[in-house]
Amino acid sequence: MRKAVVFILFIAFGVSAFAQSEHKLVRKGNRAYSKNDFLESEVQYRQALEKNKYSFKANFNLANALYKQNKFNEADSTYSDINASGLTDGEKSMVYYNMGNTLFKQNKFKESADAYTMALKHNPDDMDAKYNLSEALRMIQNQQNQKNQQQDNNGKNDGNDNKDQNEQGKENEQNNQNEREDNQNNDQNNQNKNDQQQPKISKEDAERMLQALQQREKEIQDKLAKKQAKPVSGASIKNW
Repeated sequence: MRKAVVFILFIAFGVSAFAQSEHKLVRKGNRAYSKNDFLESEVQYRQALEKNKYSFKANFNLANALYKQNKFNEADSTYSDINASGLTDGEKSMVYYNMGNTLFKQNKFKESADAYTMALKHNPDDMDAKYNLSEALRMIQNQQNQKNQQQDNNGKNDGNDNKDQNEQGKENEQNNQNEREDNQNNDQNNQNKNDQQQPKISKEDAERMLQALQQREKEIQDKLAKKQAKPVSGASIKNW
């Protein structure tokens, strides 16, 4: 009977020492995290998980450290692997909220909106989750608008390109025709004034005409460039 009691006590003592070692590593990771040494905090949390791979604090804080290092895919995977059974609603809300942030950072706005919705399911009063959900929904709408615009542009590109080319060709042809008519009129006027005097274009005049044509071409290209749509700027996200 005594041997059985001693054996049980020995096991209990061993588990306690095991747990203390895990908590100690988590605390070391927390100290490194508070100093913005996220790589060191990652190392400490991973060592804590070697002691207890089911530790909620070690897994959750490891995901946070990965997030801070912009390792969003790894952070998302770590949040997803957390066993939610046994967690409080507040803890579940934090997991889903941070998961939403990692998805948002990867431009996975539909998935991030779903995560924020789950966070609000477990904590309806979380104002940050509400704000981030609205941002994710806004980005989804922007993506849909861009998709619709792209489809419209694809349907009109051929016609618009041909139209622009035809209009530009007609404009250039008209300009050339006007220049030819002006030259003919000038030649005729000069011929009437003095049949023996032949008009000549100086080198300076030729250079000025060339520069004028080049300037006109540049103006046309600038005009076309301004028609391009401006990119949509990204939204900022509040961190937990």
